[in-house]
Amino acid sequence: MLYIYYSPLEQFTTIQVLSSFLSILDISNIFITFTVIISILIFSIYFNLNSNFKTLYLIPSLIQNFLEKLLITTFSVVEENIQADEKKKFLPLVTTIFIFFLFLNLFGTMPYTFTITSQIFVTFTISAFIFIGIQIINIRHNKFKFFSSFFPSGVSVLLSFLIVPIEFISFFFKPISLGIRLFANMMAGHTLLKICASFVWFVMGFGGLVSFSHILALFGLIILLFLEVGVAAIQAFVFTVLICTYLNDVFNLH
Repeated sequence: MLYIYYSPLEQFTTIQVLSSFLSILDISNIFITFTVIISILIFSIYFNLNSNFKTLYLIPSLIQNFLEKLLITTFSVVEENIQADEKKKFLPLVTTIFIFFLFLNLFGTMPYTFTITSQIFVTFTISAFIFIGIQIINIRHNKFKFFSSFFPSGVSVLLSFLIVPIEFISFFFKPISLGIRLFANMMAGHTLLKICASFVWFVMGFGGLVSFSHILALFGLIILLFLEVGVAAIQAFVFTVLICTYLNDVFNLH
C-alpha cells in the first residue's frame, strides 16, 4: 500500500502492524535498534579478527583509520571533560555510547529507513537509563556525600530554601533535557529534508521548462543531506560530551 505524506511530521508516525498483545511493543524501533547493535558487533568482530601486527599498517586502511578517529575522539572527550584519576575506566563506556548513537543517527539518513532517535520516547528512555547508571556510580563513590550536590557550599541557611529546590529540579531535568536535545535536532533535520524533497517533487510536476529548475533544488537537497549526516555525527558527539560532564560531577561535587 502506498502512503502519501501530506505533512512533514507524518514521517515520524509509526504504523501498527500487529493487533495482538505484541502491538504494545514498537516493533520498528526494536528491529532498528537490534539491526544497529548487530552491525556494530559484526564490525567489531571483523576488526578484532584482523587486528594483528600483520594488518595494522603504519599507513592505516579505511576501516582502521575510521576506528582510530573514533577512539581518538572519545579519548579526547574523556580526557577533557572528566577531571579524575579514574577517568580511563570510563573510556569503553563513553566509546560505546558514542558509536551506538552515531550508528543510530546515521542509520536514519539511509533511504527507506527510520530514525528512531527522532522519537522522544526512545531518546528519553535511553538517556534516563544512562543517567540512572551514572547516579548509581555516584552513590557508590560518594555515599552520603551524594546529597551535598543539592546543597552548594557557601550558601546560607535562609537562601538554601530557594537553592535546594532549584538544584533538585535541575538534577532530575538532566535526563529530560538530554533526550529532548537529541530528539529535537534529529526531528528538525529530517523535517527540513522532507520539506525540501516535497518542493523538488512539486516543481517537477509543472512540466516544460519549469521542471528543469528542479535540478537546482535537487542540488540543494543533496547539500542538505550531507549537512544532516554531519548533524547526526555532531549530535552523537554532543550527547557523549554531556554524559562525560555528568560523570565529572560524580568525582567533583560542588
